[in-house]
Amino acid sequence: MTDDESAIRQVVETWMAASRKGDLETVLSLMTDDVIFMVPAKEPFGKAALAAVFKGMGEKIDGSSEIVELKLLGDWAYIRNRIDMTATPPGGEPVRRSGYTLTLLRKEGDGRWRLARDANLLASA
Repeated sequence: MTDDESAIRQVVETWMAASRKGDLETVLSLMTDDVIFMVPAKEPFGKAALAAVFKGMGEKIDGSSEIVELKLLGDWAYIRNRIDMTATPPGGEPVRRSGYTLTLLRKEGDGRWRLARDANLLASA
């Protein structure tokens, strides 16, 4: 495994750990400023909208992520993930979602890999 592959895997692990802790600041630091998220039946959205969604999920977000495929393409890379997650909003019932994502990451000027584009295909489970 190359250093870049290890760094990308660490981005995913850090994202999942920060999500479990409700650490929005860390999650946001793992994205490019021009990040775009795509989910079914909604217009693509960026960092600010994701932050609002994250805050609305409440403090309990748990899950797992398995990188099924990882390919380096210079300063870009893609990963195909299998994700299972449960979000429990404050005072609400847990919502479980699972499925695949296709994520593009970009290595930025500081040498860090960050999430730049994400197509999230998670569905209610």
